[in-house]
Amino acid sequence: MGPVTDWTSVISTDFAVPDDRPLPDLVDDLCAMLAAGDPGVRDDTAYPVLAMWTGRGVLDGHLEQLGDRMADRLRHDEIQARTFATMILGWVVLRDARTGGLPAACVPRWRDAFATWWAGEKDLRGYDDRLGWLHAAAHGADTVRAFARSPRLGAVELTGLLDLTVDRLCAAAGYLYAHGEDDRIAYALASVLTRAELTADDATAWLGRVGAAIEVGEPGPVPAWASNTLRTLGALYVFADRGVCWFEPETGSLGPPVRLPHAMPVKERLAEVLRLAWRGLG
Repeated sequence: MGPVTDWTSVISTDFAVPDDRPLPDLVDDLCAMLAAGDPGVRDDTAYPVLAMWTGRGVLDGHLEQLGDRMADRLRHDEIQARTFATMILGWVVLRDARTGGLPAACVPRWRDAFATWWAGEKDLRGYDDRLGWLHAAAHGADTVRAFARSPRLGAVELTGLLDLTVDRLCAAAGYLYAHGEDDRIAYALASVLTRAELTADDATAWLGRVGAAIEVGEPGPVPAWASNTLRTLGALYVFADRGVCWFEPETGSLGPPVRLPHAMPVKERLAEVLRLAWRGLG
């Protein structure tokens, strides 16, 4: 039997890479742990190690294989495997956004796999007493935010991310966001809207679909999807007003705010949609 890695020690030593095993073997172990039903193994151990090693460039020679592995896992039978695969996929995309080291076809290929999964995911629970954090909506939003920062995506692909997020928000679902999902989806939308490739029309057209969906609402209890969507748009208004800050792996902190090029028309269109439901909004 070969050496067994003490992952707690790895984390406590600022994610130092063990030198007693080949890196591919370590990655194999971490990928297996990332699908575990035990949140202590998956969320507290495998995820932070894979995320930090990816963000710091430790895995630069293995990024394509890791990204393909995570994209394929989006079809896994178990929900926790899917929702944590998308998080690591986002880290891979972010690393490529910094280095440009991946083949050009990788990011579009992964975007397509991600879109298929996120739009169709049925299990939107934020937290499960046995499995811990699942967070398909929030983790998917974090992945949208990663794709939003990729220079490999142009205006067409970026508007596609906006439309995908509308699909996710407006899908008929009975789960009412209770664990910050609306804030993270707003953060993702704002990140897409920082891109200079988008025209003012690109940056606001997607809100027409949202407004149309809300306008046809019927008397009675507000559906979960509508409540989720309205709270997301309210949070997005704040991001549009204040800008977006992103986590920087090199410093371990948030960078300076990045402004939305079309902040004013975005805010005006957001207000128009929110007035459909928010009585008294100026």
